[in-house]
Amino acid sequence: MEKIAFIARTGGPEVIEWREAELPPPGAGEVRMRHHAVGLNYIDTYHRSGLYPIDLPGGLGSEAAGVVEAVGEGVTDFAVGDRVGVFGPARGAYATARNIAADLLVPLPDGVDDRTAAAILLKGATTAFLIEDCAKVRPGWTVLVHAAAGGVGHLAVGWLKAIGATVIATVGSEAKAEKARAAGADHVILNRHEDVAARVREITGGAGVPVVLDGVGKATWDASLNSAARRGLVVSFGNASGPVDGVNLGILASKGSLFVTRPTLFDYAVSPTEKRHLVSRVFAMLGMGAITPKIGQTFALTDAADAHRAIEAGETVGSSVLLP
Repeated sequence: MEKIAFIARTGGPEVIEWREAELPPPGAGEVRMRHHAVGLNYIDTYHRSGLYPIDLPGGLGSEAAGVVEAVGEGVTDFAVGDRVGVFGPARGAYATARNIAADLLVPLPDGVDDRTAAAILLKGATTAFLIEDCAKVRPGWTVLVHAAAGGVGHLAVGWLKAIGATVIATVGSEAKAEKARAAGADHVILNRHEDVAARVREITGGAGVPVVLDGVGKATWDASLNSAARRGLVVSFGNASGPVDGVNLGILASKGSLFVTRPTLFDYAVSPTEKRHLVSRVFAMLGMGAITPKIGQTFALTDAADAHRAIEAGETVGSSVLLP
């Protein structure tokens, strides 16, 4: 019997329920994937809370690493015993095993263990598309990264340094500042004690930065606008502090003809080819040591509610992994 998480209603972590079920044989185009490690991501809390609506009852979790146990009709890319990973967009990773469309899977190289894969696939692919495909950062640019000790933020710092950018990082504590520095940040701003935009202007000689990577949302929106250089780009990709709303386009003109985008990974990872390209970039950066998936904590899979409480309270550092 497999253990499978679901929610019948939206709300706090307490709405996560578990059921036991036998999985049928995988259908045409599917494989049965045994999960060895499951990634915890902030988007999981958005689905659970209702910030990002999903059909109910519904599963949770987009990211997992494991092995193929059975193959359905028509599947040719994978065979029983293959190590595979998935980072969405289908949900249902909070489970010991599941049947999943084969075209959502990516192969895992031998040098990447399951915990590392579960900690880095979604965040790494997000980092890849944000920096290389969305913002198109070039060597020599200065980039402001909010929440630089978090999962995506930490990877973004190392990735940006590897391609020759200068990184200004914001964090909430001195302990997190040390982690951002260790990842390669050139400048670190303690956002609870300093005026972020004023410090950015000071660091950049008044010019501001050409790119802001903002996964925090509401709490950092004004700082992001005020930190951007003329014709700069604010990439608002997350809502850790709540969604940005009431956006006045006139503000973009008054702040220097700014560009703003609210991207989502799966508009940049639509086809299997696009997914594999992003993941290949992630594994390349991992192999050269530019990024490391700092697994700050692990939880038992069935303790997912506690994991949600911890990430929403800002008590996690780096990536978190759920272990079946």
